[in-house]
Amino acid sequence: MGGEANHLRGAILSATDYESVRLAGRIIKTGGLVAFPTETVYGLGCDAMSADAAAKVFEAKQRPQFDPLIVHIADLKQLDTVIASLPPIGHRLIDEFWPGPLTLVLPKQPTVPDLVTAGLSTVAVRMPNHSVAQALIREAGTPIAGPSANPFGYVSPTTARHVADGLGSKVDLILDGGPCPIGVESTIVSLVTPQAELLRPGSITIEQLSAVIGSLRRSLSVNETPIAPGQLSRHYATLTHLTILPSVGARPALKDGERAGLLIHSEIRDTDDRFAAVEVLSSTGDLKEAARHLFGALRRLDSLGLDRIYAEPCKEEGLGIAIMDRLRRCAAR
Repeated sequence: MGGEANHLRGAILSATDYESVRLAGRIIKTGGLVAFPTETVYGLGCDAMSADAAAKVFEAKQRPQFDPLIVHIADLKQLDTVIASLPPIGHRLIDEFWPGPLTLVLPKQPTVPDLVTAGLSTVAVRMPNHSVAQALIREAGTPIAGPSANPFGYVSPTTARHVADGLGSKVDLILDGGPCPIGVESTIVSLVTPQAELLRPGSITIEQLSAVIGSLRRSLSVNETPIAPGQLSRHYATLTHLTILPSVGARPALKDGERAGLLIHSEIRDTDDRFAAVEVLSSTGDLKEAARHLFGALRRLDSLGLDRIYAEPCKEEGLGIAIMDRLRRCAAR
């Protein structure tokens, strides 16, 4: 198996060929790394119950070991092997949103390696709503720890090519399941205190969560000792400095000779040839479409050798909260 994985290292195989998924499952079983698609972004997967395999993920991503990983499961039987307890509101959230882009932070079973949870007594876990992710977990026969499949802190990958560009041969195999349909990471909710706490916004909105479990606290500020992924001040970040404009329609006064890119949320109403490149996230201003295109647009602008990227804000309601969270962390210095 080791020789087979080494021969394929960094290769992209189509997930429509089930033999590729079976091979990927064998790689996970034997301690290797597989990049795989989910409905949110591509994950860098390993056996969640193996500290040695998890160490390879941290090394490949150059991820600090204080930042915990999300464990992905295929069914509720696997959930019991990962968590120690589940409060009643957890049952309600699972019934409503799993499988799907919701991660729950819960007390962990002692069999989950401390490296996976950054030494915490809790574990972040979700059940992805993607056929390839589900098939891979079942083929591996184990929960899969899977942070985003990119160098730590950089823009998350939403295609197999993004993974290859960022990690290359550091991955034993890349499963290509096409572009991710949501395009931003999962919503994270902590259930370790009596009142649920929103730790990271995503496509499942605070309004949707509140409709199921009532009010919940919001903890979206910077956290340099995170209890879940995506809480660091700078994250999801381009190499090119990004500046968020003060309002929709605002345009910066560019310096002489400045090569700048512009990221906007809806159709351009007036042409502005001062910008070297313009990325429109949605011609109609649709937030779901904008989220799906966000990371790809940031990557394209970042590849152009620009002096700066300017980004329009969007209204912070629903999915707009998640979009603005990603942009603020990208802009942080």
